[in-house]
Amino acid sequence: MKVAIDEDKCCGAGQCVLIAPEVFDQRDDDGIVILLEPEPGADQHAAVRESAAVCPAFAIEVTEEA
Repeated sequence: MKVAIDEDKCCGAGQCVLIAPEVFDQRDDDGIVILLEPEPGADQHAAVRESAAVCPAFAIEVTEEA
C-alpha cells in the first residue's frame, strides 16, 4: 500500500491524524496534513483505508499494491 496526500485539497480537519497517528500528522502553522509513513505497514492498512474514507476533502489517495 502507498499513501499520498493532496495538500491543495486538504482542509485540515484532522480525522486521519486521530485514526492513524503513526501515518499522518498536521503542520503546526496551517493544519494541513502531512505523511509520516507513505508506505505503511500491514498493521496500519485498515486505519489508512478508514482515514481515506472519512476525509471530508477526499485528499488522501490510497494505492493498493498487487
